[in-house]
Amino acid sequence: MQVVYEDNHLIIVSKRSGEIVQGDKTGDVPLADVVKEYIKERHHKPGNVFLGVVHRLDRPVAGLVVFAKTSKALTRMSEMFRDGKISKTYWALTRNAPPKRRDTLFTWLVRDERLNKSFSFAREVPGAKMAILDYVLLGRTDNYNLLEVKLLTGRHHQIRCQLAAIGCPIRGDLKYGAKRSNPDGSISLLSHRLEFIHPVSGNHIDIVAPLPDEPVWQGTARFLNDEEANPGE
Repeated sequence: MQVVYEDNHLIIVSKRSGEIVQGDKTGDVPLADVVKEYIKERHHKPGNVFLGVVHRLDRPVAGLVVFAKTSKALTRMSEMFRDGKISKTYWALTRNAPPKRRDTLFTWLVRDERLNKSFSFAREVPGAKMAILDYVLLGRTDNYNLLEVKLLTGRHHQIRCQLAAIGCPIRGDLKYGAKRSNPDGSISLLSHRLEFIHPVSGNHIDIVAPLPDEPVWQGTARFLNDEEANPGE
């Protein structure tokens, strides 16, 4: 776990792929418990430590996760996520190039609880929810395409499902059509950036995740200041 931002009300950490945010039936130690222990030790807090889970990332996804250290921050941040007041940007690696260099995807998603999977439809069907995202192709590594994705809605497996629907399953994502898994069981999707107005102080918060310490991700670093990071219209 890497802490990338902390104040009296919020703590933002960079999650490794494979970590779970909250406890589940596996019994594995959740990230929330790790963060609680960190706060308890760092700030010498006796007894129980309050920590609110503001949002979650899928287990195989890496990147930024926000936790609340106070009930006031938890309530307000939860509302902000629900009302779309948090700007969420992801990076994804795909084997296939998208059909357009940049586009907005509008599809209808249906979640299958039994399969823990979402399905994309071009038009509204029973039980479907509208899903919207923007993407831009930042550039290419030797074998993969680097896409920046901005979520405009927050649906179950939205990025994974919508990219797969345009023929671009995320590297390692067998559930949505990738041809092979990643060695560590991850998928190459990173919660890259969060931008919002602090719910208590009113300050502008803009946090960028460190790249995972993997060759395939480190190879994308050259796009950060490259002209390819601003593709032509």
